Amino acid sequence: MAADGLRATTFPERCSHLFPSLADRVRRSKWGLKVALVLLHVIFVGVLFLLDADLIRKTKEEPWYTAMYLGFLVATLVQYFFTSGSSPGYVIDAMRVGNETCTTSMNSLMILNQSISRNNSFASSLTRNQLGRHNYRMNASSWLKLVMDLYPPGSSSRNWTCTYCNIIQPPRSKHCHDCDKCVLQFDHHCVWLGTCIGQGNHCRFWWYIFEESILCTWTVVLYIDLLSSKIIKAWWKEFFVIVLLAALIFCLAFLLLLLLFHSYLVLTNQTTYELVRRRRILYLRGIPERVHPFSRGICKNLYVFCCSRDGKYTMEAVPTMQELEAKARPYTCMDIMTCRCC
Repeated sequence: MAADGLRATTFPERCSHLFPSLADRVRRSKWGLKVALVLLHVIFVGVLFLLDADLIRKTKEEPWYTAMYLGFLVATLVQYFFTSGSSPGYVIDAMRVGNETCTTSMNSLMILNQSISRNNSFASSLTRNQLGRHNYRMNASSWLKLVMDLYPPGSSSRNWTCTYCNIIQPPRSKHCHDCDKCVLQFDHHCVWLGTCIGQGNHCRFWWYIFEESILCTWTVVLYIDLLSSKIIKAWWKEFFVIVLLAALIFCLAFLLLLLLFHSYLVLTNQTTYELVRRRRILYLRGIPERVHPFSRGICKNLYVFCCSRDGKYTMEAVPTMQELEAKARPYTCMDIMTCRCC
């Protein structure tokens, strides 16, 4: 009995040692959601191949059709894991990247100083400590200047200092309580992905819901073909297929609405947080709702969203009053001819 008790207590410890991610409750829940989503895909697709004799016959006659469907299923799941494992672009990482130039220059100065005073070890050590403290102050001050230049003149750093991370947030960033980090261009925290959606992975998230919408539409068509073929004889099997079809139609409607909503956000260069909490964001108060302050035009917004190589740590400045007045100006015939909206 004692040996069994010892074995029972050491087995979870061995599992947590072999799989460190299972020891954390948050990580367990994330992986549980991922496994559940994969199982849902397997169930919806597996029922088709178990009950649809026509699909099996079509697979033998035209294997390319089934290969395309299964290949698209695998590609969607790969995109899901690729998106869930990507970084949304954390402010702390942007701060580290923004300070690299300053750190590099200070390190060069330290090497030069060490080469001059290499004969005096005490002086070299003292100089290294002084430069290290100066380097830290320089990094903090350079980040403060870099961020405050993005806000309107006269803004106070206290208004933009995160009370949780104690760092100055650039415009369009927000602290995520689930990730416990500040995110650049924070959109929302996706429970199914287990990560935030921000500047670094918003494009990947859009492509994921696009692929998921196509896969769901394709699966709905196959389910409708299965019911219309009258192959299923048992009433409980047909009822089970109808329940699955209803669930698929509900998921498809949700995915299409989500895809349209995020497409609108992309075209206007907005985030979900900015759209929903517009009146709570200080630099967006007083701006008419029909004015999108960060929009550069439809074509430029699409290019920056899909093709920009500036990196996931680029930060946008709050538009000036002159720029906001120009965007609020009503459209004229000349504006339409010159494609002002683009």
